[in-house]
Amino acid sequence: METKEFNFKGFKTSGFLMIFLEIVLLAAVVWLFLQGIWGIIASITLFLFWLVFLFGFTKLEPNEAVVMIFFGKYKGVLKETGFFWVNPFITKKRLSLRARNLNPNPIKVNDKVGNPVLIGLVLVWKLKDTYKAMFEIDSQTIAASTPNTVGTGTFSVSKQMNAFENFVDVQSDAALRLIAGKYAYDSSLVSDDEITLRSGGDIVNDDLQEELNKRLEMAGIEIVEARINYLAYAPEIAAVMLRRQQAEAIIAAREKIVEGAVTMVKMALDKIEDEDIVELDADKKAAMVSNLLVVLCADESAQPVLNTGSLYQ
Repeated sequence: METKEFNFKGFKTSGFLMIFLEIVLLAAVVWLFLQGIWGIIASITLFLFWLVFLFGFTKLEPNEAVVMIFFGKYKGVLKETGFFWVNPFITKKRLSLRARNLNPNPIKVNDKVGNPVLIGLVLVWKLKDTYKAMFEIDSQTIAASTPNTVGTGTFSVSKQMNAFENFVDVQSDAALRLIAGKYAYDSSLVSDDEITLRSGGDIVNDDLQEELNKRLEMAGIEIVEARINYLAYAPEIAAVMLRRQQAEAIIAAREKIVEGAVTMVKMALDKIEDEDIVELDADKKAAMVSNLLVVLCADESAQPVLNTGSLYQ
């Protein structure tokens, strides 16, 4: 979307210069007030100007912006840091351009294969386009209708930024549900070379960030970083999935044990033959292999049995 934001080109001057002029004007008001009836009338007029001029002061810190609106017409945005004086009849909407974090609670969604999972994200966002932020979404009405300590109908930076944060929260929820539905939780029900939520890593995070930027572009909001920070099966299937994972782990461990046991048996037979310790026929080799595999693959340690012969002759 093309931006309509532009820098404020109206009259602005140093705020310190206007403070000096305000002091001079106030002194003139006091002097005229002491000059008789016509002086009093003139002093009252100057005092009204003095009061109006007070509303023209504004100051900006780094990464702040002031949107200028003159009787409903957009006049640009002021981002230059410092202390300034502008037309007091211009409405000034102050915004923060600093980065903000959002860490909502995990939500329950269905992955690609239909398994319910709990997934959460953390993201860093900031305002990029002040025109879109102020006029493309209804953030001002939300901010003005939010109650605070002084009531409703007032505009403040914190309330305005909270309105943007609420917009980001809703859109991030929708984007996270969409991304979670594109991938399976793990590779147990899909092919091993397919990207999953557990193995995707940066690929899934980049996909999530791209989706968020597309959704938030209309609001002038940029996602600096987005990543999944919580991933687990939903409670209703967590116990079953845990048993499945335990079974897979046991099978993998057994495969490793059998592989090692076969290697050790082969080494033992080769060692006996090379050093000519004892001559074994096929039947004895089979018995020895069977006994060694039982000992090496058993869950418990082998219990030696000594053959002492018969007690009766």
